[in-house]
Amino acid sequence: GRTAIVHLFEWRWADIAAECERFLGPNGVGGVQISPPNEHIVLNDPWRPWWQRYQPVGYNLCSRSGNENELRDMITRCNNVGVNIYVDAIINHMCGAGGGEGTHSSCGSWFSAGRKDFPSIPFTHLDFNDHKCRTGSGNIENYGDANQVRDCRLVGLLDLALEKDYVRGKVADFMNKLIDMGVAGFRVDACKHMWPGDLSAIYGRLHNLNTKWFNGGSRPFIFQEVIDLGGEPITSREYSHLGRVTEFKYGAKLGGIFRKWNGEKLSYTKNWGEGWGFMPNGDALVFVDNHDNQRGHGAGGASIVSFWDSKLHKMAVSYMLAHPYGVTRVMSSFSWNRQIVNGKDQNDWMGPPSHGDGSTKSVPINADQTCGDGWVCEHRWRQIKNMVIFRNVVNGQPHSNWWDNQSNQVAFGRGNRGFIVFNNDDWNLDVTLNTGMPGGTYCDVISGIR
Repeated sequence: GRTAIVHLFEWRWADIAAECERFLGPNGVGGVQISPPNEHIVLNDPWRPWWQRYQPVGYNLCSRSGNENELRDMITRCNNVGVNIYVDAIINHMCGAGGGEGTHSSCGSWFSAGRKDFPSIPFTHLDFNDHKCRTGSGNIENYGDANQVRDCRLVGLLDLALEKDYVRGKVADFMNKLIDMGVAGFRVDACKHMWPGDLSAIYGRLHNLNTKWFNGGSRPFIFQEVIDLGGEPITSREYSHLGRVTEFKYGAKLGGIFRKWNGEKLSYTKNWGEGWGFMPNGDALVFVDNHDNQRGHGAGGASIVSFWDSKLHKMAVSYMLAHPYGVTRVMSSFSWNRQIVNGKDQNDWMGPPSHGDGSTKSVPINADQTCGDGWVCEHRWRQIKNMVIFRNVVNGQPHSNWWDNQSNQVAFGRGNRGFIVFNNDDWNLDVTLNTGMPGGTYCDVISGIR
């Protein structure tokens, strides 16, 4: 009966375990997407950026979020209160080609990016795609060429040869260790840069979920990051037979609608979902913003609404959680000191709130249930917390009783279980609507009081 995943971006394992017990479990959250748990490069310039975790140097389970014991404890404690764990799996590549040589890694393992030598796994130069890449730089140069998107380096990251049985085996071993520890599935990073056939071979090697918490024969839930906004030869459809796929058009379009850009209106969303050219409902993993596009990385561009636009963000997330399309993911961020120069944030690299030695700070919970020390905790905002519960209650009910004012006031129901009204116009809304709800007196779950 739980229908939403929250991305606790860069949270420590100990803090996630506590959050499952004190907040996520009791409030009906279905799962947590965690940051990559693998051993990653540690960078000084820039200082400990968030994206260092997307540069693996090994598959040991120690990262800036904690060690293997803390990870195991978190998985156990979250599962015990009904909250699934979904691992951000970085399997397309290792660290950047310019990553140097030494023990500047989160578990202290030695590696050499220049020699493509990662002995803790081990991977050697024979396990990378350089011989297949046909570009002059060795990097992806043209997204119109599907071969180089798969066989060349994404922004200089050393590209694994996933057609090799040996490499597939090492990747599957890494994922299976996590499954055996009790995770429920994976967010698979950079899937556009991997051949669907290679992913299929890896997924086919994955174990069933741990029967301590899941029914016998349960398979891992997989959602694949494929940035497809149209206009490229690689489409999300190539991956939908393998698992769910991220629908990046969703947040980009929804942000533009709530910002009222280019004449967009909420009233145009009566046929929201597949009617807007999105992928089939059963394939989609949807979100208003993610860790990349809230800071101008990845895809979606300037229309994305994040916690920086808190009122619009609350409305857009509420719309997503009220609407039946897709499996929903809620972002939970940390704030950073933005420095926008000519439209680009010079500080988009900044990592999570941390101590002087670079270690990640714990997440303190204030008396009013908000978070401190730079942790935003959108998932704790009253409006979002209550709409997660709303989605659980209306799950399986049809989109019904639509009303709009031909502008930015809309309303719709979910069968006879729930009804929601949005006013994104600059004037008051006073209208009598057919809600489809049984007669009675109801409370307004967004304000939590009326």
